[in-house]
Amino acid sequence: MGSFSIWHWVVVLLIVVLVFGTKKLRNIGQDLGGAVRGFKEGIREGDAAAGAAPPPQVTAQEGTVIEGEAREKVANGSEKSA
Repeated sequence: MGSFSIWHWVVVLLIVVLVFGTKKLRNIGQDLGGAVRGFKEGIREGDAAAGAAPPPQVTAQEGTVIEGEAREKVANGSEKSA
């Protein structure tokens, strides 16, 4: 199946308009636009709330040694020191 020409898409669009009608398609477009608008507003509100208290920045200094213990998970779920 190759790509469709512009005339194929025009025929498909005409059939869709005939089946659903312009009013129903307009309502679907408005609903979809409202959903996208609401999603964008939610993202902005989430960014604003997260921007109020930024997480502290941890910087590594050259020559600093971080001490810790490496552990390995064993098949039964317990941990074994490496």
